[in-house]
Amino acid sequence: MSYDPGALNAALAAAVGEDRQLIDDLRAAFMESAERHLNLLGRARCDANWQLAAWRLKGLAASFGLTSLMVMAHEAADAAPGDPRILRLLRAALDDLAQG
Repeated sequence: MSYDPGALNAALAAAVGEDRQLIDDLRAAFMESAERHLNLLGRARCDANWQLAAWRLKGLAASFGLTSLMVMAHEAADAAPGDPRILRLLRAALDDLAQG
């Protein structure tokens, strides 16, 4: 599954126009929140905490129209807590978004 960091930029530009400073601030806030949810996933040891973190990440991705990340977060919600494969995939996705 590939990730399009440009989708985040496009969503932000559509929401706030061409205000580069505001786009950068919103991008930073998005990345901070996504990182926090990924961290919670990594620390979750029970189904409830794992699913809650995955659903929050999915909601965050939906807010910005990042369908690939939404699909992955949905997959995470159905996975076992601490699933290393899904954590690696989510990490890679966020790294791709951070570089865009």
